[in-house]
Amino acid sequence: MDTQKVIANRIRQLCRESNVTPNKMSKISGVPQATIKSILLGESKNPGTVNIKKLCDGFGITLGEFFSTAEFDALAIDMRDHINQT
Repeated sequence: MDTQKVIANRIRQLCRESNVTPNKMSKISGVPQATIKSILLGESKNPGTVNIKKLCDGFGITLGEFFSTAEFDALAIDMRDHINQT
């Protein structure tokens, strides 16, 4: 899985856990609804640290908590393996 998909999955997971829709999270976080939609649909190639930070603030979590998942850990391992093979 690529980074964009993992980020989108994490946002969906946090929305479910917080019982909020992406639209409501837009209002809470200040991230435009179109931006969240673009991230969730995989259209955004780089959601940006500032947007992710705003979403984290809306969810009431830190950036560290956002990225502290098995999916992100697997991405790090995949990247290390790729770098070591080249």
